[in-house]
Amino acid sequence: MRTQAKSGARRRRNAIRVAAVIVGLIVLGRITGTLVDWLWFDSIGYDGVFWTVFWARLAIFTAVFALSAGAVALSGLAAHRFATSIDVLSVVVEPPDDDARRYRGPPDLAEVASQIAPRIPWRLTIAGVAVLIGLFFAASKVSNWDIALRFLHQAPYGARDPIFGKDIGFYLFSLPVFVALKNWLMQLLFGCAVVAGAVYAARGDLAPGPPPQRLSPAAAAHGLALLGAFFALKAWSYWLDRFLLLYRDNGVVTGASYTDIHVELPVLWLLIGLALAAAAASWANMRRRSWRVPAASALLVFGGSFVLAIVYPALFERFYVKPSELQLETPYLAHNIALTRQAYGLDRIEVKPFPAEEGLSLASLDANRPTIDNIRLWDVQPLLDTYAQLQEIRTYYKFFSVDIDRYRLGSGYRQVMLSARELDSSLLPPNAQTWVNLHLLFTHGNGVVMSPVTEKSTEGLPQLFLQDIPPVAQSGPQISEPRLYFGQGEQGYVIVKGSTPEFDYPKGKDNVYTRYDGRDGIAIGGFWRRALFAWQLGETNILLTGYITNQSRILLHRNIRDRVHTIAPFLTLDRDPYIVASGGRLYWMQDAYTTSRWFPYAKPGLADGSNTIRNSVKVVIDAYGGTIDFYVSDPADPILRTYQRIFPGLFKPLEAMPPDLQQHIRYPEDLFLIQAQLYRAYHMDAPEVFYNREDLWQFPRELAGIDDGNASGSTMSPYYTLMRLPGESRAEFVLMLPMVPSQRENMIAWLAARCDPPEYGKLVVYSFPKEKLVFGPFQIEARIQQNTEISQQISLWNQMGSRVIRGHLLVVPIENSILYVSPLYLRAASGQLPELKRVIAAYGDRVVMEETLGEALAALFKATPPAVAPAAAPGPSAAPDARAREALAHYNRALERLKAGDWSGFGAELDALGRSLDAMSRGGAAQR
Repeated sequence: MRTQAKSGARRRRNAIRVAAVIVGLIVLGRITGTLVDWLWFDSIGYDGVFWTVFWARLAIFTAVFALSAGAVALSGLAAHRFATSIDVLSVVVEPPDDDARRYRGPPDLAEVASQIAPRIPWRLTIAGVAVLIGLFFAASKVSNWDIALRFLHQAPYGARDPIFGKDIGFYLFSLPVFVALKNWLMQLLFGCAVVAGAVYAARGDLAPGPPPQRLSPAAAAHGLALLGAFFALKAWSYWLDRFLLLYRDNGVVTGASYTDIHVELPVLWLLIGLALAAAAASWANMRRRSWRVPAASALLVFGGSFVLAIVYPALFERFYVKPSELQLETPYLAHNIALTRQAYGLDRIEVKPFPAEEGLSLASLDANRPTIDNIRLWDVQPLLDTYAQLQEIRTYYKFFSVDIDRYRLGSGYRQVMLSARELDSSLLPPNAQTWVNLHLLFTHGNGVVMSPVTEKSTEGLPQLFLQDIPPVAQSGPQISEPRLYFGQGEQGYVIVKGSTPEFDYPKGKDNVYTRYDGRDGIAIGGFWRRALFAWQLGETNILLTGYITNQSRILLHRNIRDRVHTIAPFLTLDRDPYIVASGGRLYWMQDAYTTSRWFPYAKPGLADGSNTIRNSVKVVIDAYGGTIDFYVSDPADPILRTYQRIFPGLFKPLEAMPPDLQQHIRYPEDLFLIQAQLYRAYHMDAPEVFYNREDLWQFPRELAGIDDGNASGSTMSPYYTLMRLPGESRAEFVLMLPMVPSQRENMIAWLAARCDPPEYGKLVVYSFPKEKLVFGPFQIEARIQQNTEISQQISLWNQMGSRVIRGHLLVVPIENSILYVSPLYLRAASGQLPELKRVIAAYGDRVVMEETLGEALAALFKATPPAVAPAAAPGPSAAPDARAREALAHYNRALERLKAGDWSGFGAELDALGRSLDAMSRGGAAQR
């Protein structure tokens, strides 16, 4: 027996040691992780952000832990203090004989408790349980540091909700905290009840089950006290539910509806009164301890909630509201429309008419040459495939995406496409993926590739403005620092400034090497720093290698989205950061949003359920040095103004951004897509029209991808283009998307977001006359498919071992008309190099396909040659008028210049043609 006891004690001690080691490792990991985070924040100059978040998290953890553990301990110790003495419950348990053992039923709980209770160290056990529960609650609630700081530093919104008249800032900043606090208190109350019930059960005061049941006076009083607290919390919950009515959705109205205001709201006030009465009755019943009072209270509150808050509103909705739904819901539809438009910035969209005329000619094309010169013929995926084949140079380089931007170059204001050549160390040969190669030698990418959106070579490949390693500029911007230590790839840590130089780029049979000279990095040269990072990153080589010197630094968070998110996790990031070449260096620009789920009466429009969004921040990351700057692009945003109060040193005014970088700000596609999606319905600002959905819009369909004759069409996406908007004097960079009516394919409008300063951020809808039929993209696609010449040529290519890839169809507004352009690529069935082989253009009821854009436009707008006036007296000596021959010659030369893409020569010949025709007109008038 003693041996068994000693063995059991030894096992318990070993278990305690193992648990202590595990807890110690967890705590150590937390401490080292926090230390590494602080070193990184300090290295980039944002230690103030780190400490603000750290102290907020620590304060919430401490407060929640103290209150939770204290409440649970108080409840448990009170149960232990007032439970009936175990001596009263103790019974003498005689050894049962065989018959008793055979027929005895389940053991009595009081009997079991009488044997177990004396052996339990109650105060220590209750304290331990309270600590565990407190740690659980504290760990789960510490993520609420964000809403807590927003509550404490909230900025007023400046507008009020239409039901309760509260500033919208109350819903954005205060209501989330109240709801989170209510939920925590409910959970804590449940924890207190469980611990108290366990103590009473173990002490024999609580014996549920078959008779004889037992509930001691102390257990009954304790339960009534907790029940009263629950009803009091329930009353507060009903009070908060009044405001949550503004987030309901009954399928017609998003927000509070007629039933919510006229039935649910009065019912909630009634339930508040019932819950408070139930709380008071429960507390008053602690002396009498009658079971009828809690039973009646529960029946009154929960039964009343079921009948009054569920059954009655459903019947009222069905038999009173539905028969007169439009009439009754009109004011609430108006609230929904107005506040949804406000939440997403739709109320700032300017609506302009677009006549959709068919008056385009070669002369009007010449007058809009900046638009024509920047029609995008290269789609992202074919161009990315082409870049990969032509410019990745080595297997370990990778182009992750293609960005669209505009630059002022020697050839003018040009729309270009560019991609960063990043290093993907996972593409190194397997036998070369050593720790030294992955983290000390191969550390960065090199340069970008840039090409104009319209031009192509004779082989159908893009004309490169920037190419090769190091970057060679041919009509593109000069780049003096092309190295990319920070980018879009899944990049791990690297150690720079070591004893070995870093690989820079290949040069023939040799390699060129370099050393990092940027500002980023945490000093790692000392033993304790090396030990810290070896532990945190789980890599002993950091501690053992001889390549690290006293000057060495470690670069962390090299993925730019991860870098921004680590500093500002409260911002929502756009999915498409883009590379910018400016001042000889490379920068990443990342759009960031402030979002919330708590805007009243607004329809949720984001994937995470948020119902308001603003592009309030532009983030710039130096691709070489790693410096990161947050610029305020929407200073009126109350959520951002709140964060500016929380983190006073984090955000800079947009005017502080270098002027050259400001020229590359663009309206983000994610935000534009969300706004366009909602605007399909919320352009209808009249409740009656909105209710009937009689003017619902949708995104048009198009055919893009491999053309095998079976394509069913996909939804058109927004696209950037450089164009002159109707009524404007200069070309500008815009993001646009056509719209078509619901269940129809004809075009009804197009939405444009202006990107160039000083008009940046302005949205314009150009609406078409409803009495005029304007072909939409999918109707044009159908005309292209039905064109005999085009379909035969595509079928022929597909049968010759090639694959035809249809590019995206672009809607190009020019003056008051619409031009359609779509590229066509050819790729070998076994190859990966798409070539731009044809350009399809459509205008009105005409569709053409030619080798170049110039040829397609020339064929599309080809006019009949001017007629020659006959001589007064016809005879054998009659000859064509010399002026007519001259006009025809100018016309033919203009077409040749257009096909060659020589727009200046085309314009000169067109002017000469105009002069000749004018002279002919004057000559004819003189003869008459």
